[in-house]
Amino acid sequence: MHRFASRRIAARTKSRSFFCFRRSAWYDGEAITAKAFAENWILITNDKDFGELVFRERRKHHGIVFLRLEDERAANKIEVPRQLLKSYAEKLAEQFVTVTETKMRFAGT
Repeated sequence: MHRFASRRIAARTKSRSFFCFRRSAWYDGEAITAKAFAENWILITNDKDFGELVFRERRKHHGIVFLRLEDERAANKIEVPRQLLKSYAEKLAEQFVTVTETKMRFAGT
């Protein structure tokens, strides 16, 4: 089993958990994507490799939130997803969502 350097964001919808992680020595995007799919997680990441996995390699997922932030400070990395989940948690399933501090773009996959 892979070890993931991660934190689960304290947010749940009726049937989904949100999982946020950062890259580490144990990082394996394919394994993370497979585990997230099996566990019914929506991933929150700032790693653009997941776009490649989803759109080019057609990996199955239950939702990915790609954070494309100008301000990379920890407080902003917490606040931007918190605001997204507060307003759109129920709309994130099965979507690839790109989020900045001021915009979001939904791309069904």
